[in-house]
Amino acid sequence: MNEDVKESEFCDCVIVHEAAIKAARAAMPQEETLFDLAELFKMFADSTRIKIISALLNQELCVCDIAALLSMTKSAISHQLRLLRQTKLVRPRRDGKIVYYSLDDDHVRNILDQGLCHVTELLPNAYKGEIL
Repeated sequence: MNEDVKESEFCDCVIVHEAAIKAARAAMPQEETLFDLAELFKMFADSTRIKIISALLNQELCVCDIAALLSMTKSAISHQLRLLRQTKLVRPRRDGKIVYYSLDDDHVRNILDQGLCHVTELLPNAYKGEIL
């Protein structure tokens, strides 16, 4: 056994707790909902998409603005924005020839805020708990 793994991390129990399993199964969302949730979280698994979402926290920006901010091509940003639109994380607003993007709703801000709170628990000075 790997010495880094504690003995307490393994269960030597041979009893199946049927009531607990039944309660857990009843509380779980349907399979399709869990699949959709996994797809949503995949959007947060890419640092470029996280940067785009962060850039849109306080203001709407057009593709050119986001590309300049992140030092990327408009094509690369457009590709990521298309994925973020498909999962309803950002929404477009056309103003003449310019399309501005913003966060779709406050849920997106809350997801990012919760993630930041979680990852910075080990880094006490990295995040002061302010609302993004």
